[in-house]
Amino acid sequence: MSKSRGNKKSGGWTISGVGLNLVITLLALTIIVLGFSLINKLKTIDESGRIESGNRPDEIIQIEVLNGCGISGIADRFTEYLRARGFDVVKTGNYANFDVINTMVIDRMGKKINAAAVAAELNVASDNVSVQINKEYFLDVTVIIGKDYLNLSPLN
Repeated sequence: MSKSRGNKKSGGWTISGVGLNLVITLLALTIIVLGFSLINKLKTIDESGRIESGNRPDEIIQIEVLNGCGISGIADRFTEYLRARGFDVVKTGNYANFDVINTMVIDRMGKKINAAAVAAELNVASDNVSVQINKEYFLDVTVIIGKDYLNLSPLN
């Protein structure tokens, strides 16, 4: 006669094993849902092709606002609007010429979320957001106001 030590289980599920698998599955699903939610929050575009506001980064965005349409005082108006919304406009002036048709938002540091946040605040279409990295610029984003300025948030 041999003595048996403990209970030997034959490959079946135990209550504690099922509970552990359930917890692991729920955690995995939660991580997946949170991941998709974060991705959608960072890059939300509405039907018109504009990036929605509310997707602001947690840092201060330094902006240059340039008048590319020739309307006197327009850069100052946009500067006031952006500053009232928490952006740091560090330079205001005129662009090289006054024949810019569509307002442009240019990412200068390779942080697309900053340019997207400025574009969303101004109601600039995502097609008019570009990247032109210039490490000699000590700012994040350049806004060049075009002849479409009447359609943008500061004047609506």
